[in-house]
Amino acid sequence: MDGIASGLGQLADAAEAVAAGAPVRVHDFASWREAARQLLAASVAPHAVTWLMPDQDGDLLTASGDHAAPSSPSAVNVSPATPATPAMTAATADLFGNDAAAPTVLTPSAAAPRSVPAAGTGVRISRQLMDMLQKAACCRVPDRWAFLYRVVWRWRQGEQVVLSAADEDGSRLHAMVKAVRREEHDMHAYIRFRERAEADGPPRFVAWFEPAHDVLPQVAQHFVSRMGKVSWLIATPDASVLWDGAALHLSGPLLRSEAELIDAGEALWLTYYRSIFNPARLNAKLMESHIPSRFWKNLPEGQVVPAMVTQAAAGARRTGQTVSVGQRHGTTIAITAAQAQPQREAPSALAQCRRCPLWQHATQAVAGVGPGDARIMLVGEQPGDQEDLAGLPFIGPAGQLLDRVMDAAGVERRAVYLTNAVKHFKWEPRGKRRLHKTPAQREVEACSVWLEQELLTVDPLVIVALGSTALKAVLGNAHIHLKDVLGQPLAHQGRWVVAVYHPSYVLRVPDEASKQQATQVMIAGLQMAQTLTRAGRSPAS
Repeated sequence: MDGIASGLGQLADAAEAVAAGAPVRVHDFASWREAARQLLAASVAPHAVTWLMPDQDGDLLTASGDHAAPSSPSAVNVSPATPATPAMTAATADLFGNDAAAPTVLTPSAAAPRSVPAAGTGVRISRQLMDMLQKAACCRVPDRWAFLYRVVWRWRQGEQVVLSAADEDGSRLHAMVKAVRREEHDMHAYIRFRERAEADGPPRFVAWFEPAHDVLPQVAQHFVSRMGKVSWLIATPDASVLWDGAALHLSGPLLRSEAELIDAGEALWLTYYRSIFNPARLNAKLMESHIPSRFWKNLPEGQVVPAMVTQAAAGARRTGQTVSVGQRHGTTIAITAAQAQPQREAPSALAQCRRCPLWQHATQAVAGVGPGDARIMLVGEQPGDQEDLAGLPFIGPAGQLLDRVMDAAGVERRAVYLTNAVKHFKWEPRGKRRLHKTPAQREVEACSVWLEQELLTVDPLVIVALGSTALKAVLGNAHIHLKDVLGQPLAHQGRWVVAVYHPSYVLRVPDEASKQQATQVMIAGLQMAQTLTRAGRSPAS
């Protein structure tokens, strides 16, 4: 109590000195608060006060050369469960002094905020303003103490608008609070602890950070709750905080830079970071927007990122791309669907195929059926609704029409191999029905591995392409048109290819004459395929 009384006596003398034009020297929020109480009680206007910052050799509170504050110890122990008392704070000349004294403001009821007078004064202040002042006091701006005093002075004069963001001073106060909260968040996110050898004793973990504002004490409380009883030290250029597992110890700077930290496990972390770095997906601007550049120098990965960014720009981007894409040069080039497909191994079974998204909405993949040594292979576009449910090709309305056409052409269904270029049913909902939707070229290209496998296994002499999609898939040519090759046998890779209409096209033809004409084209094409197989000669022979 004697120490508090002595301190208040010095503050009263300081107020008199300020009234006479002497400057006030402040180190932290606690000392500023006590000085502001006395100055307000003496009705000293803001323009009459000169506030000196710590870098001007200011002590905890010195109104003039004749009014010196008590000398400060080099460190203070602060238990996170037991806040520091006002006497402890007054005796701390640390720039980061943890002013955790009992709140200056209380609330009497839910209806309106209440203020309590400071000892020996009639100064009253709301809890909201007190919280904002304490937060803004951590913002490193040259005139922070003078500005905060102007705010409380205006409040004392009845100008509660000073708390509004629409007010000039209120806007600045809100901005300072926001900057401090942002710095607290960044310090939580970007501190990296290095582990020390257990034989070296405490602290077990050490971190270096360069905060833009005075947020070390409150950030330290965050890591107390996160790190448990493990000892750690956070060092900054201006102050340090040590947690010994039971209490926080605030002191002056203990390290000069991040270079003094050594972590044997950091090499392993950097090896892992290099291995997961994908230069093909590098977006340097996005990376800098997520982590501001001022934090990179103190992050372990910050040591290797510049080199990896440089290597990516020099050509390492190709390591994350397919071989075909990585070998291309220039800016914009036209590529086919086949070239755009990534290089990947084919699934071991058709049922496992995930080469395109069609499998997600299909019941199952529909494989081809027929003799393994068939001389004629009929290739359609894709399974229909009934085929998708049953897992067999050409059993729906189109398949029934195909049966009649084959009978008319003299071709036995059991003697031919039936399959589709695309093995999954692509559809779109229409009420309660699933309506066929033509597959895209990229989907045909993705499924080509299965058709090629069937061609190698069956090795037919003649392929009958049913429709445009099947024709393009068989020939590997996305630009060929069905109407240009109808009824003409084409030589392709040692086989004959005969193009006809798909049976579903015949079903969709509106008038009877066109339907008959399309049916005759199919019959003629199947008869041509039968003739070619009886001749038994491939195009090369």
